[in-house]
Order: sequence, then C-alpha cells, then structure tokens
Amino acid sequence: MRQIILDTETTGLNPATGDRIIEIGCIEMMNRRQTGRTLHHYINPERDVAEGAFAVHGLSREFLSDKPLFSQIIDQIIEFVSDAEVVIHNAPFDLGFLDNEFALLKRPAFEQHVHKVTDTLIDARRMFPGKRNSLDALCERFAISNEHRTLHGALLDAQLLAEVYLAMTRGQDDLTIDLIDYSVDSNNPKQGRTIPTDLIVLSASEADCLAHDRVLEEIAKASKKTALWAESSNEKTA
Repeated sequence: MRQIILDTETTGLNPATGDRIIEIGCIEMMNRRQTGRTLHHYINPERDVAEGAFAVHGLSREFLSDKPLFSQIIDQIIEFVSDAEVVIHNAPFDLGFLDNEFALLKRPAFEQHVHKVTDTLIDARRMFPGKRNSLDALCERFAISNEHRTLHGALLDAQLLAEVYLAMTRGQDDLTIDLIDYSVDSNNPKQGRTIPTDLIVLSASEADCLAHDRVLEEIAKASKKTALWAESSNEKTA
C-alpha cells in the first residue's frame, strides 16, 4: 500500500480571495514504512504574504521571489502522488488550495490524480471527541517530540503527521496480528491459518488463581447477589 503524507503552507487562509500555496511537502510510505522519498518545494506566489500567515511559517515574499512557480512543479507533484492514498490533516484546507492551483492551470482536481484522501483530523475527532486535535495536540497525546517545530514548515509538518498517523492507526500491530493469515480454503479449513509459534504465554500460578478467586468472592459478597461468573460456573458443573 503506497501512501503520501502531504502538507502545504500558504499566503493566507482563502484561495477564493487570491491566496496561494507557497510550500508543499510530501513523504512517501510503503506498507506503513517511510521509504526515504520526499517531495519538497518552496513556491513563488507572485503576491504578498499575509502578516498572520508569515507569523505562522516565516516565509516572506522576498524569500519566495526566486522560487519556481506552481506551474513549473505541478507535473512533479502529480507524478509523486499519482494513485496513492494521500494523508492530510484538515484535508479541506489543503485540497481547497491545491484544487485552486490546479484549476488556474486548467488541470483536473487534485483528487482525480490520487487513489483517495484520508483526513486525520476527522479520524482524530472520532478517537478523541471534545478534545483539541491540532497536530501539536496529537503530537503531545502520542508523545511525539515536536520541540524543533518553532515555525510551521510543510515538510517538517508532514514528517510529524506521518508519525501521528502511524500512532493513530497502529491498532493491534504490537500483538503480531499481522502475522496471521486468515484466508481459508473451503476444502481444507486448516490450510492458510498460520498461527505465530513464538508468542510467550505466561500461565497463572496456583497462588495467583487462589488470590483471583478471593477477589471474586469479595465482589460477590459486596453485590449481595450471585455473580454472573458464579452462575456460569454452576451451569458448567451441573
């Protein structure tokens, strides 16, 4: 599975009023591992940068004046993201700017060049409803260091987002669930089920079992009625 983690920086907040992309950063992942391939460009927007935006990323019109125009790098972008799943934090913002740049060059919308777009902000809001879900907040939540992030930068933010995305979607990887092949041959149900044999199994000692039983007895006494596990145990011995 090929994925591209993407981020942009812009002259302001609204492409409809003429704001443009001034930086794009992309990181390639294959099968949830970074390949080392990246795409990074500063872009000449041919217009001023809003003060609020400059305070966020520190990119001035003077610095960007000798950088390539978006028209000069659009083919590189399309080639890099082509047919991949593109992962973006707050995707509507970046897609709005990308679609505007593509439209100015009479190109199909950005999403028509990729397999699909995944918005990690939507996923984060589902996982942590009612909490702050900015990239900085997620880095803090998943113990991902962003101390070096004094200003926003597209490639740096894409790198942080890649780590956040892996943390958000890790699931059961650490329990070797990916090593199990669940495909089943109808003629031979056991074929194809490869169960890991290197898992360490720790059995409870006799003392552990007795202590466990005592805790269950105390819970049953406190509830003043027969516990469900006791009823289940009686049914099995009947």
